[in-house]
Amino acid sequence: MVDKRITIRDIARAIGVNPSTVSRALNPATKHLITNEVIDKISKTADEMGYFPNRMAAALVQKRSHIIGMLVPDVTNPLFPPIIRGLEDSLEKEGYTLITVNSDNMEEFEKTAFRRLRELAVDGCVMASALRKDEVVDDCLRLDIPLVLVNRTTDRHDVNAVVNDDEVGVEFSLDHLIDLGHSKIAHITGPLNTSTGYLRQRKFKSYMKEKKLANNMVEIASSFTEKAGYDAMNKLFAKYKEFTAVLAGNDLLALGCLDAMKEAGLSCPEDISIIGYNDIPLMDRIKPALTTVSISQYRIGQRAAEILLNQINGKDYEIVMTRLKPKLVVRDSTRKLD
Repeated sequence: MVDKRITIRDIARAIGVNPSTVSRALNPATKHLITNEVIDKISKTADEMGYFPNRMAAALVQKRSHIIGMLVPDVTNPLFPPIIRGLEDSLEKEGYTLITVNSDNMEEFEKTAFRRLRELAVDGCVMASALRKDEVVDDCLRLDIPLVLVNRTTDRHDVNAVVNDDEVGVEFSLDHLIDLGHSKIAHITGPLNTSTGYLRQRKFKSYMKEKKLANNMVEIASSFTEKAGYDAMNKLFAKYKEFTAVLAGNDLLALGCLDAMKEAGLSCPEDISIIGYNDIPLMDRIKPALTTVSISQYRIGQRAAEILLNQINGKDYEIVMTRLKPKLVVRDSTRKLD
């Protein structure tokens, strides 16, 4: 026997209120119209009776699924949970559920994941996995699906994005190293088909040239991972002998650099200073604690949700490119040259 599904009318009958009152109280977008006392009573009764909303039925009536899809390049990267949390906290207040899908840094996986999100009739999409030239971004815009990019952007200028000011972050890092007396500085960049890899490398080269310092000690990592950082650092060792500092394209790459240094019998920062990027959790707990560029991860998620909801709700808006200013957090992995 199948149990009868509890409805809003059942709750209203049990409490003695109008079904529309129950509906407003259980909807995050309208609950502000009801007193807290009534909301508490209705919520408690709904829980006791085992009520849960029929999202499919609501979607058919409202022509909205109240689902937002998010594409993440690597869900194991500690950069992304605070961004996801910022999104979830903001979207939940408006009654939206966030579904996160991992693309594993592979274009075909990203396309498959996007297809699955479309099958769920998502009301909008947030992408942290975008490449500089990205077919999924193109499809979103062509299909008029509300879209916001986070952390990365594309070469297009007609897509909303919330990113960090990578040029400022690189400048802060190089200013710090130069102030410490370093002039022979190497850079391990992320893949150049990503905006983060490309822009940070471009700024490194232009800034070093501006300071009349060598800007050729650059190694392109295959991905933003510890293993890729380890491999890239070993390639730097094979090509160049004189560098005293490394600016890594993110914190995971920096961790790989530290592994390669340890294997080579070198110490940080006594032999080589290292700077990371993003300030992911626990970078202050490793030894040496990592000097890194700190970004507003939670705020990225919040701001992306604001822009996306404005699109979904049809509010007048122009294409928004939000660049959040980072800051340099100086710890133990950098030191003044003797």
